[in-house]
Amino acid sequence: MEKQKKQAGRRKRSTLSWVMEFAGRKRSYFGGSILLAILGVAASFLPYLLMADIVGRLLAGTGDWAYYLRQVILMGVCWIARVALHSTSTTLSHVATFTVLGGIRKQLTAKLSRIPLGSVLDDHSGTYKNIIVERVDAMETTMAHIIPEFTANILLPLVMFVYMMILDWRLGLSNLIPVVIGLFFVSGMMRGSSESFQKTLEKTKKLNDTAVEYIGGIEVIKAFGKSKTSYEKFVRAAKEGADCFIEWMRRCIWWSAGSMSFTPATLLGVLPMGLLLVRGGTLSPADFITSVILSAALVTPLVVAFSYTDDIAKMGAIFGEVTEILEREDMKRPDTLTQQPKGSGIRLSDVRFTYKDKEVLHGISMDIRQGQVTAIVGPSGSGKSTIARLIDSLWDVDSGSITYGGVDIRNLPLSYYAGQIAYVSQDNYLFDMSVMENIRLGRKGATDEDVINAAKAVGCHEFILGLEHGYDTIAGGAGGHLSGGERQRICIARAMLKGAPVVILDEATAYTDPENEALVQRSVARLVKGRTLIVIAHRLSTITDADQIVVINDGRVEASGTHQQLLTGCPLYRKMWAAHREVRDTDADVQPAAGKEAMAHV
Repeated sequence: MEKQKKQAGRRKRSTLSWVMEFAGRKRSYFGGSILLAILGVAASFLPYLLMADIVGRLLAGTGDWAYYLRQVILMGVCWIARVALHSTSTTLSHVATFTVLGGIRKQLTAKLSRIPLGSVLDDHSGTYKNIIVERVDAMETTMAHIIPEFTANILLPLVMFVYMMILDWRLGLSNLIPVVIGLFFVSGMMRGSSESFQKTLEKTKKLNDTAVEYIGGIEVIKAFGKSKTSYEKFVRAAKEGADCFIEWMRRCIWWSAGSMSFTPATLLGVLPMGLLLVRGGTLSPADFITSVILSAALVTPLVVAFSYTDDIAKMGAIFGEVTEILEREDMKRPDTLTQQPKGSGIRLSDVRFTYKDKEVLHGISMDIRQGQVTAIVGPSGSGKSTIARLIDSLWDVDSGSITYGGVDIRNLPLSYYAGQIAYVSQDNYLFDMSVMENIRLGRKGATDEDVINAAKAVGCHEFILGLEHGYDTIAGGAGGHLSGGERQRICIARAMLKGAPVVILDEATAYTDPENEALVQRSVARLVKGRTLIVIAHRLSTITDADQIVVINDGRVEASGTHQQLLTGCPLYRKMWAAHREVRDTDADVQPAAGKEAMAHV
């Protein structure tokens, strides 16, 4: 609540200030684009004056055809200058715009690495993909064209109108008669537009999220024969997305037609008024013709300019989505290391943590001693993985503290602390690159030999060589070309290559078959000697020889001690052990002895 008040009280930055920041060194290109657009307006306006001059001389009976030819040639030069200035202006605005879009994407991705994991997980992954890719890209046309074209299409009619007011203020004001009628229709069209636009955003987001969910879960959908119901959900989202646009269009179409019919028809006021003034002798025929020429070209640029209003509103909405992410509160960490941790021991003191308005950890305290194996066990949903993520600084505690080597991890730079922890979760992720490069992510600058040695050390060298292209095999999006067990073993190799003093294994072998699990555990046991190892496991037989086992139940520490101590003094652990032995005894494929032997090597 306090965090929300802080964010609400924070003054929001303007869209322009964000644009200038994203533009970086190219921000001057926007200024150059505006200047060239203004010069283009001058080049556009001059031919009207030259045309009016020709008409005036013709009405006066002047027959200087050489003069007329020079004026016509000058009009052609002005037209060429206008095209050149407009093209250059648009080029500059495009360069600046693509810089802005690139800056937005870079800052968004950088921001996601600085905010708590919970803040990221609160939104669907499809939402972030939609904002960073499609929504940001949708701003390109508007942002690139709005500066040269909007500037020109607003400024040129303004200059024309001022000139017409100088010729005759009555004739100038008569141009506004159809504009006023058109504005009436515009006001009707804009009524409720913000609500309608917000509705389209919500429905489009829902459609995007549903599409990502449908594609991501297609294997499960097919396996369980749920293709009909899942497809119906997607079809329903698509229909709702289309209907909201159709409803909006249906409500606005007649208002829009009225606006587009009346607003450009400036001659409805100028012709009657001009004829009356000429007949009364208060306006010369030449000025009347000049006014007609200018009036005919007065509103069309305005209509073009105002056609950008929807695009500007959309761009504002997209910037709102972008800045909502950028203005989220960062995990507060110093930039430089001011306190040197002593050792790699970790202590949790009265740690409380809330996720989605529900407290999931209630005063957790435990000591994870340096160089020892600490296992965290408990029923599903008890908070084991949450503790691992807090230790890895993926989230910040709400109260209490976590220290590393005696220093609160909130006083350590993120880059430094990230180098101290090797975290392998049950949700292993591989990038769409080669197996070699996926493992190399563990340590920047690692040689191919280092990668291969790490793979050999954790026992996955042989299966990698058996892949189609060995270490050059592409893992696929999220490692989709490999099995779950293969992904986990590669992730463990990546973690081991990192060489961090603290290793966290969060169900790291959940998808590995018992034979390979024993192999991996024996390998890990050798590699983590002298390091601080935190193991989260459901298979209790794999952690019976841990130095310390902490039992978590409903976000609290139920008990801690060795395997034998917990069997004697903790009813919950005893119950879990009995359930585990019952499953083990009825499953011929499970080989817990191998796991126990592996832990014995730690």
